[in-house]
Amino acid sequence: MLRRLVTPTALTAGLAAAVVSSAVVPAAADTQPAPPESQAIAEELQSDNVFIDPSIDVIPEAEQEALESSAAEADVPVYYVVLPSDSVSSATGMDALMNPVMDEVGDGLYGFVVGDQVFQVLSPNMEDTETIRELALREGGNNQVDTLVAIPDAAAEVEEAEQAGTVSSFVLLGLLVVVVAAGAWYVHRSRRKREAEKARQVAEIRQMATEDVVSLGEDVSRLEIDVSKVDEATREDYSQAMDAYDRAKAELDGIREPEQVRLVTSAVEDGRYHMTATRARLNGDPVPERRGPCFFNPQHGPSVEDVVWAPPGGSPREVTACADCAHAVRVGGHPDVRLVEVDGERRPYYDAGPAYAPYASGYFGMNMMMGMFTGMMMGSMMGSMMGMGMGMGVGEDMGGGDFGGDFGGGDFGGDFGGFDF
Repeated sequence: MLRRLVTPTALTAGLAAAVVSSAVVPAAADTQPAPPESQAIAEELQSDNVFIDPSIDVIPEAEQEALESSAAEADVPVYYVVLPSDSVSSATGMDALMNPVMDEVGDGLYGFVVGDQVFQVLSPNMEDTETIRELALREGGNNQVDTLVAIPDAAAEVEEAEQAGTVSSFVLLGLLVVVVAAGAWYVHRSRRKREAEKARQVAEIRQMATEDVVSLGEDVSRLEIDVSKVDEATREDYSQAMDAYDRAKAELDGIREPEQVRLVTSAVEDGRYHMTATRARLNGDPVPERRGPCFFNPQHGPSVEDVVWAPPGGSPREVTACADCAHAVRVGGHPDVRLVEVDGERRPYYDAGPAYAPYASGYFGMNMMMGMFTGMMMGSMMGSMMGMGMGMGVGEDMGGGDFGGDFGGGDFGGDFGGFDF
């Protein structure tokens, strides 16, 4: 609805004029202008989206048309309510007036102006009305109509920013999903690779330990004695040899991790010594002292002496040796070295890498390994074992693990303030 028009002036002047004209009416001299009824505002907004209080009768036609055009062209429903100064003096009064209006008219943005005092943006369905208000204030400058007209563009800007933020969030979420998926794939692939490597090591070490257990079993079976016809000491050594063989077989069946071979070779070493002691007693010879196995091949049984020997390209060191291997070293020959299968290649067990450290530690124990194996390929093996508590938990790094590892505070047109909420 358009009011009586006069020569175009600023809306502020019109609002101020309404205040002056109302001041000369005796009945209203001591009271504030009464706000219009909510129903009247709702009916007018449903008609042309603009309500201008009847007491404001000097609004230029161009400014009214600007408001109506702005509302008509907006992408979202926009409504403008213009009241005279002091007609609404608090946020409570504004809510009491506008809430019924919004209930009846419906969703959208409501630009609410009270003279040159208050500018608010209200909405029953949009949340960030304060940002829209601030953007409209910035765009409108000192002109109240320009500020109202700026509401649709401000709303569009806020919506675009929210959509951009949503898109960015989806992009970041997508990137995160890709990164997580790639990480999961890498972890899965690494785990599969470690499991395959460990399975290969377990198979090789199990084969190696099996050969040693079979060799001990053959030695035990070849010595067929009637335990009822031997003395207690011989019977005890032979019984311990057989018990060690049984223990080695049981441990062999339970190998699931490379480091578990240590239990097998420890039992084999124990059985080898007791077999040697049994033979000595049967032959009437002195029982030899308990020495470590032959370094070159633990299958040879207990050593009989220490010899100075240097591995290819290495420095000399003192190692334990059986009689045959000791003789070979002294005459410059080649001892009978224990070879193992590594990646399809047979090589000396002491040159087979960290995975075979438990195999050696079961035979020799940490003290002997510290001396004999230092400086060879076992060096990497020794480093791992030293970090494992002197070999008692061999394998964490050698197969068992990874192996190896204001509006209401600011100004509107310089004069607009706001309710003190």
